[in-house]
Amino acid sequence: MAARYGRPRSVLHMRTVAGQVFLLQVAIVLLLVAAGIVALVLQSHAASEREAVNRSVSVAQTFASSPGMEAALKSPDPTAILQPSARNARERSHVDFITVVSPDGTRYTHPLPNRIGKKFIGDLRPVLAGEVVTEKINGTLGPLVQATVPVFGADRTVIGAVSAGVTLERVSGVVEDQLPLLFGAAAGVLLLTTGGTALVTGRLRRQTHGLGPVEMTRMYEHHDAVLHAVREGVLIVGGDGRLLLANDEARRLLDLPPTVEGRQVTELGLDPETARLLASGRVITDEVHRVGDRLLAVNQRPTDQAGGPPGSVATLRDTTELQALSGQADVAQGRLKLLYDAGTEIGTTLDVVRTCEELVEFTIGRFADFTTVDLVDAVLRGEEPTSTGAGAAMRRIAAGGVGDDTPHFRLGTTIHYLPTTRMGAGLGKGEAILEPDLGAYDGWEQQSPERAARLVESGFHSMIAVPLRARGAILGVAMFWRSERPEAFDEEDRSLSEELVARAAVSVDNARRFSREHAMAVTLQRSLLPRGLPEQNAIDAAYRYRPAQAGLGGVGGVGGDWFDIIPLPGGRVALVVGDVVGHGLHAAATMGRLRTAVHNFSTLDLPPDELLWHLDELVARLDQDEASGGEAQVTGATCLYTIYDPASGRCAMARAGHVQPVVLRPDGTAVFADIPGGPPLGLGGLPFETLELDLPAGSSLVLYTDGLVEDRDRDIDEGMAVLRNTIAGRPDRTPEEICEVVLHALLPARPRDDIALLVGRTRVLDASHVAGWEVPSDPSAVGEVRSAVARTLAEWGLEDEAFTTELILSELVTNAIRYADGPIQVRLIRDRALICEVSDHSSTSPHLRQAATTDEGGRGLFLVAQFADRWGTRYTPVGKVIWTEQPLP
Repeated sequence: MAARYGRPRSVLHMRTVAGQVFLLQVAIVLLLVAAGIVALVLQSHAASEREAVNRSVSVAQTFASSPGMEAALKSPDPTAILQPSARNARERSHVDFITVVSPDGTRYTHPLPNRIGKKFIGDLRPVLAGEVVTEKINGTLGPLVQATVPVFGADRTVIGAVSAGVTLERVSGVVEDQLPLLFGAAAGVLLLTTGGTALVTGRLRRQTHGLGPVEMTRMYEHHDAVLHAVREGVLIVGGDGRLLLANDEARRLLDLPPTVEGRQVTELGLDPETARLLASGRVITDEVHRVGDRLLAVNQRPTDQAGGPPGSVATLRDTTELQALSGQADVAQGRLKLLYDAGTEIGTTLDVVRTCEELVEFTIGRFADFTTVDLVDAVLRGEEPTSTGAGAAMRRIAAGGVGDDTPHFRLGTTIHYLPTTRMGAGLGKGEAILEPDLGAYDGWEQQSPERAARLVESGFHSMIAVPLRARGAILGVAMFWRSERPEAFDEEDRSLSEELVARAAVSVDNARRFSREHAMAVTLQRSLLPRGLPEQNAIDAAYRYRPAQAGLGGVGGVGGDWFDIIPLPGGRVALVVGDVVGHGLHAAATMGRLRTAVHNFSTLDLPPDELLWHLDELVARLDQDEASGGEAQVTGATCLYTIYDPASGRCAMARAGHVQPVVLRPDGTAVFADIPGGPPLGLGGLPFETLELDLPAGSSLVLYTDGLVEDRDRDIDEGMAVLRNTIAGRPDRTPEEICEVVLHALLPARPRDDIALLVGRTRVLDASHVAGWEVPSDPSAVGEVRSAVARTLAEWGLEDEAFTTELILSELVTNAIRYADGPIQVRLIRDRALICEVSDHSSTSPHLRQAATTDEGGRGLFLVAQFADRWGTRYTPVGKVIWTEQPLP
């Protein structure tokens, strides 16, 4: 059979069962031989490595316990004693090296003399603890296995270590010598098994080469039964164009007469196109031909491709019903694609009105000719809707389609759907209403009869109304109308519209909830940020706050950036800028807590670095409390705190992970204040440092958050360079003008982060507003201070305040003379209030107490507190300052 039709076949192209069995057995033998060789090689390598480990451990332990080892290690020159012994032992034991190591890792012996005295390669800690360590390393002699053992002294303490190693090249030589024998044996096995396989397959081929009459008859019967049972027509045409065979299905599909075998294909009465195709023998695949009222998929192949007789075989498959099903499948696929596109084009923003407009825009031309969307007023306000929309006031917020002049309700119209109509009843149940024929007027017109008549007259003939339903509540209703399309809506269209509206309803509900949360967050944020500038004379200030754009940065851009201007005692002022990473209610609430904490800490009159330390401790405690409650922690909070004193022109700054401020000097130069960087708030562990600068009058201090200088399309270093260049060169700009030019140059078109900007231009109090005296530590000096204060107040036109001021200073100076050390200084400042300051070198702060009737003292601070509006203590690096404030007339 292999040489059937006179074409012998080679062994490599066998198609008989015997040939395939032969090739499969040869392949299996090859795989088994290869697997055996690989397993032997791997086993040999593993055995070689075990041999290297055992040999190195044995040699190292033997050498470590050799006599005289302890004396050699404790001798002045261990190398001179141990190097010859190590060389002899290495040569006798067939290892590559024996190294004696001191406890600190210094080599005493080595095969390479230049390596003696250098550090040992390996981990000695387990060895010094008395353990034996074996490891495979890449040492100075190449890849090797080394064993390191401890050397014990007489008192069983480890006084050194011995390392012995064998290179893998030495132990693998035996394996490599055995490889030729392994490969030779494998080749012999392969030849033997291949010969046996060839004999078996040859015998099988000879036994199946001829078939008897019974087998041939049975084979023919099976082939004939299969040929006529298949639901596919089969035609065999000879090389001369005569029909040799046609099964029952082919006769049915082509309507052939009973006796057709042996006739020319062109004489069978087929249509000319089909007859030419069958007679040509042309190779085709699933080519559709119409035969009568049927669509047949035809496949045709020649019969002599593998040495057979000339001719062709054609198969016919009836695809008439399949074409109809394909049309239905195309329609279903189109609707699935419509739903998929709706998921990507509807609900792209968190805006209720825009989502409804997207629903209208999406359905026009694809599903309906005109679409309207009405929503309950509560949804538009971001409130929770009621459980039903029947009878509720709905507002038309989106409409569109063919023509603008239609009888539909206009945008903004309030509509009350009557519960007695089909529309109202379906709306109350959350069911879609299908009106395939509006001209029948079967109840839909009761909502507005006149408008319904005009709609029918203008060409609208079919309508579907679908409630927008989310979480069991009716948000509104979407209505789809057809006028230009002649086909009316059907039940499948109603199902499709329900799917479309269901997707849109989820987006509308998400947008409604977003609007509510956004309103809450905005209200919270506005209540937490400053609403104006406090009254103070230290600086001229201006500020700007820009939230991130809604939808890009959390809840409508509401975030955690904040700023503050805090008047301090002594006419000073604190400028604060902070940033809490993230957006939404949590970030806004955290920002409010930090701002309140800064206000509270500022009342203690702390320097900037100490204030940030207290704030860092507070954030760490907040994190612990929120972590224990399963809430989000305060991560990524930063702060910049500055204090400016207009009396001295000094400015102290400290920052916790915040960007550096810009200082614009009166000569127009703009530089970044080189404040030592501290970690963000809440990390702890590192102190904060304060930078002090002298700021002349007219200097501008620009504080900001990183959202101003950092953006997706701009690196933060580039943004800071633009900020400095924008500010530099124009010292005459007011703080308001600086804010405007900075935002114009740096504000992104679509800001993704909050921006807080605070600009303060410094003022310096001249000599006419400040007076100071140094007071000796002598009680008689109190009178001189009172006289000097009285003269100064007279010069300032404040004679009416002289008595009170003298009384306050008398008590404060007397307390300083009595209880404090070092020089005492008194300073009067005329600002928005009259400020008295008494400084000394003592860090002990006075305390207000209620003196008893029999007490001789303890009433001084009580009098000061009664006559002054405010008083307090401010600590300095050398002592403290007691200050009071009195209102000016």
